Formats: sequence, structure tokens, C-alpha cells
Amino acid sequence: MGVRAPGAELNNALPPHSCALFEKGPHGDQIASGLLPDHGGRMATARSPCNPQSTVDLGAQYITRTPHYAKKHQSFYDELLAHGILKPLTSLIEGMVMKEGDCNFVAPQGLSSIVKHYLEESGAEVSFRHRVTRINLRNDKWEVSKETGSPERFDIVVLTMPVPQILQLRGDIANLISECQRQQLESVRYSSRYALGLFYEAGTKIDVPWAGQYITSNPCTRFISIDNKKRNIESSEVGPSLVVHTTVPFAVTYLEHSTEDVRELIYQQLESILPGLPQPVVTKCQKWRYSQDSVKECVH
Repeated sequence: MGVRAPGAELNNALPPHSCALFEKGPHGDQIASGLLPDHGGRMATARSPCNPQSTVDLGAQYITRTPHYAKKHQSFYDELLAHGILKPLTSLIEGMVMKEGDCNFVAPQGLSSIVKHYLEESGAEVSFRHRVTRINLRNDKWEVSKETGSPERFDIVVLTMPVPQILQLRGDIANLISECQRQQLESVRYSSRYALGLFYEAGTKIDVPWAGQYITSNPCTRFISIDNKKRNIESSEVGPSLVVHTTVPFAVTYLEHSTEDVRELIYQQLESILPGLPQPVVTKCQKWRYSQDSVKECVH
């Protein structure tokens, strides 16, 4: 059985979804592909080009396990904890709102390591930087076309990309979505954000008492994390990394501006919040056009 899963990320940052996506059939191969250059989708982990051991989570920052999912998904959490892929979040996150019974986890190797773990478990062949443009039904097989390369045929196609990208697909798939389903899908709304990752030289000190902080008084900045401190992987041999998430209004205002211009604006605001911040050796700016879904519909 041939299975393709464009997007190849965990929806809603919950491990079980990847198991559903990549449950292996008795025959044939599976292929997972994504548009980003590495595992994770919106759970992306960036590496410093100067030191691959220096990493920063640019998307999701930690996983919150509610009492409901602690029971429902216990086996998945047990597995990830046993492998050291997840560990309890013990560092101070200022401004975090906690509900009774919730428990937060971080991934020492970055949250993309969760996605990578399940992809490896599935045995799927993984490819990156591919944009699916068209899906047609050909002789009871799904023919998937990309921007480059020849079309490929599969028994099953599982779409995990954001809804607007699904609705942009051409071919027979567009005709299989009923008008009612299309209206429900079109009602899904996403917030947008920018993330700026900063990498520093080994030995650099960022003198703050917290590992993460939610900001409520800045028009640009919503969240800051000393990422290696948050994940409890501080090392004298690897420099610290820092990530900034912007507010939604800021991202909406500058969504179509150049990445370089946005990078400079975010950095200026960061310096006003943390005066005297050391100069990074390299930065990475990531635009999340589809960051989080703010309106959800159940499509039947």
C-alpha cells in the first residue's frame, strides 16, 4: 500500500496524530513530504549554521498535557518520556497561565524531534521542500503532482497542511469537497506570527532570572524564551539561543513585508525589552502565516 502524507507535521502538537498518519499498511511504501526544509512543520527546530548543536524552537515552545489527555494519550507520553524525547518543563516561564491538573513538557532536542521520532517509527520515506499542487484520481489511485518532478500514485493521501493550502489544491480533490464542507473549511481562521531565533557564541551570558516570559505591554513582542535554558540543556561548549514570538497584530501588519525589514523591527523591540543584550552571531526569521487556528469547524 502506498501512502503519502503532505505536510508531515503533528496537528495541535499532540503525538497521537502522527501515529494515525503513519500507521503502516501490509504492503508497499509510505512517503511523507513537507514544504519546510526539515522535520516538524509548525514544530520546527532551527540549527545554527555555525554550530549544529545550537538549536532553537521557532514554532511551538512546549506541550501542555491536560488531565483528559493524560489518560487518553498516556501510552504516547510514556513512550516519549521513556526515550528522553520529552521531559517535564521545570524552568521558570513568567506570565504562564496554568490550569489545575495541567503538566508542561519540553523536548531537549527540540520539538521537531517528536515528529522525527514518529516518522522514523513509521518507516516512511521523507522528503522536504516539495509543494503539492494537484491531486487526481486515476484508476483507483491518487495521483499527486508537485511543482517539480513527475506525478506519483498512491493508495492513500493524508493532508496535514493548513486548511487554506488544502483549498488551493487543484484537480479531482476540489470536486470531492461538498459545498457545505467547503463553507465549513473556509470558516477556519488562523492567526499569524513571526518568530526570530538568535544564536550566540559559547560562553555568552544572557542575565535574566527566567527561561521564558510572556509580554503583555509591547505592540510587537508576545513571548521571549532563552531556549536552551527552557529545555535545560545549557552547556559551556554551546552558546545560548533565544527566540522571540511577535504579537498577532504586528504579524498581520507586516505579513507581506520583507523578512529583513521585519527582522530588524523585531530586534529593535527586543533590545528595548532586554537592554544590553549581547550581539548574536546569526539570526533566523520565520514567518508563520498559519500559526494557530482561531476558529475551528468539525467537517463531516
